[in-house]
Parts: sequence; C-alpha cells; structure tokens
Amino acid sequence: MGLIAWLIIGGLAGWIAGHIMRGGGFGILGNIGVGVVGAVIGGFLFSLLGLQAGGFVGSLVTAIVGAVLLLWVIAKVRKA
Repeated sequence: MGLIAWLIIGGLAGWIAGHIMRGGGFGILGNIGVGVVGAVIGGFLFSLLGLQAGGFVGSLVTAIVGAVLLLWVIAKVRKA
C-alpha cells in the first residue's frame, strides 16, 4: 500500500474514531496521526487474534478499531 493510501486511510480512520469516542475530529494532521498509529495498533491486535483484513475497507476497519482503542487508552490515562 502506498504512502497516499496510508494517509487517506489514516485520515478517515482518525476522523471516524474521533466522532465515535468524543464527538469530533482532531483536524487533518491529528486525524492522520491518530489513524496511522491506530492502524499499527489494530494490525498488531488483529494479528494476535489471528484475523486478517484485506483491501481498502479491511485496512480502514483495522485502523478504526486501533484508533478507537488508542483514544480510549488516552482518555483513561488523562483521567488518572
């Protein structure tokens, strides 16, 4: 997958995760950052569970799951 695809998936995943977790996005760079880090986290978790997601939609779902988990952990750490 090329760099442009990573940025598009990261931006979409970050934006969607922001709306799921707190009702808003983080700006274009924040969305991309959250989404790309979420993709790494989601890919790691999916591999631990023996799951594979292929194609654009599968990559987007993986990134969203990871981004939501990332935002949930950040919210928990901020409360502590």
